[in-house]
Amino acid sequence: MTITHAPGEPIQAGAAPARTRAIPAAAAALPLEAPDHERVLVSRGRRSGLTIIVAVHSTRLGQALGGARLWRYASWTDGLADALRLSQAMTMKNAAAGLARGGGKSVVVIPEGAPLDERGIRAAMLDLGDAVESLDGAYMTAEDVGTSAELMAVVAERTAHVCGLPPEQGGVGEPADATAAGVHASILATVEHVFGSRDLAGRHLVISGLGQVGGRLARMLAAGGARLSVTDVADGKRALAEELGADWVDPEDAHLVEADVFVPCGLGGVLTPEVVSALRVRAVVGAANNQLASRDVAGLLTERGIVWAPDFVVNAGGVIYLDVASGPDAVAAELDARIAGIGDTVASVLRAAEEHGTTTLAAAERLARARLEAAV
Repeated sequence: MTITHAPGEPIQAGAAPARTRAIPAAAAALPLEAPDHERVLVSRGRRSGLTIIVAVHSTRLGQALGGARLWRYASWTDGLADALRLSQAMTMKNAAAGLARGGGKSVVVIPEGAPLDERGIRAAMLDLGDAVESLDGAYMTAEDVGTSAELMAVVAERTAHVCGLPPEQGGVGEPADATAAGVHASILATVEHVFGSRDLAGRHLVISGLGQVGGRLARMLAAGGARLSVTDVADGKRALAEELGADWVDPEDAHLVEADVFVPCGLGGVLTPEVVSALRVRAVVGAANNQLASRDVAGLLTERGIVWAPDFVVNAGGVIYLDVASGPDAVAAELDARIAGIGDTVASVLRAAEEHGTTTLAAAERLARARLEAAV
């Protein structure tokens, strides 16, 4: 592992972007053990003055692929903890999805209270491009929380190792549709495993987080006849709830709603021991990354008889889309089939956990590790 840190210029002044807020403290603890990453780059952007972190966890299956997160953190070390955890999850996600890609992640840290206008964001993306380029192709970035296809086009001014650019610039666009489709397929597979039928008519699902993926997923589930309770930290999302005829609940109460399935689609760390003890559902399936606050929560879910579909399997639709659609011979029908196949993978993981008497986390990790170990 290599760690570097370089000085740079001060942050740009201006208004803070409305879509960023401080990362939850529960999701920001640095691991006590040394990270098993191949490379970790920590740099200070010479244009933006922001701390930029690129974590390459593994290139065993190929070039690492994972998104770039632009977010507010109480400390740059919180951003580092996020990058380490998310990049490791990307290794498991890409392996479980059968992609010839390793795992990586990048994080641009906005200090709490620091102003950042559009000019500052552009500067940060150019700095991110320089950081990615310095890794000589070990890592390819894409959009993630706080970034977009348009911002990836700015990154592309400094490096070719970026995907998910706007279609008008020759890219494949943002992967939110694909991610939502994969989560939808996972919900169908999980509902069938738990209830014996894929029919969503009358099933009650609670969606926590109505962002690009959660909002799309809500529309899909409503179209399938599901009864929805929804929430988001942005009160403006109430309009979508009204449009879909869904019940609105306060964000802090979403896990208390008695329903069939809890669908976390916000930030990670939502499944704490306290939350799991209070859940009143039969299954948890969602788009959020790193849903477990700690590994032992997987066992708590199993003990309570709650079926958890591992997030790094469920939300792989976006990375499958970025990898496959960016290829020279991409065929839409084949891509759709790959994304729909996420449901089959989820079903296989749930069966394996049941047959072997293990947690679903252990079953999914076994699948991913088998593919990693089979790599030449």
